[in-house]
Amino acid sequence: MDIFKNPKIEKIVYFVRHGQSEANISPVFQGPDSSLTESGREQARVVADRLAKLSFEALVSSPWRRARDTAEIISQATHTNVEYSDLFVERVKPRGINGKSIEDPAAHEIYERWEESLYTPGLKVDDGEGFNDLMDRAGQALEYLKNRPEKSLVVITHGFFLRTIFAKVLLNGSLTPENYKNFQFRASMENSGISAIIWSSSREGARWRLWIYNDHAHLG
Repeated sequence: MDIFKNPKIEKIVYFVRHGQSEANISPVFQGPDSSLTESGREQARVVADRLAKLSFEALVSSPWRRARDTAEIISQATHTNVEYSDLFVERVKPRGINGKSIEDPAAHEIYERWEESLYTPGLKVDDGEGFNDLMDRAGQALEYLKNRPEKSLVVITHGFFLRTIFAKVLLNGSLTPENYKNFQFRASMENSGISAIIWSSSREGARWRLWIYNDHAHLG
């Protein structure tokens, strides 16, 4: 299907959540350096084969290791060079808890306060991102994608931040901390799932629209 046969559609961005990481299945607070499991590598290979059947002009990835590993497998299968952008990293935890056991009382207490900050405007916990930071970065990411010259891109990123982008797209001016939290708690996303947004025009003006969400049929 050639989506651009519809003259109202100007751009499509396919998002892929990275493959399963070591920390996804370990009882620790995951940081930037967690690598893919062998299952995660297989997920990346399967989604890479699927993406090889699509036509896209650019491959952009979070530089965090699990996303980078996924992107490199996709790059090899699609013969597309990877560009890295910090705009697409996962929500940033306070560095002091990365790699710590979830049973560690001190780390757990910091995590609980930090998680509250994700839905509380103005609240910051150590060097972790809070609500305002995430809203700003998601807005910057959408603007970055809109302004890129390519009509079709693939972006390798992370589950929570990807849902933040979709919350911005779907809720737009009606997004509040409360409905953002509700969206995060009620939406899920598989490792290596494919989602997509389109930039399209209408009588109300041009806007991002959610087109595909969490398609993981390639996993069987």
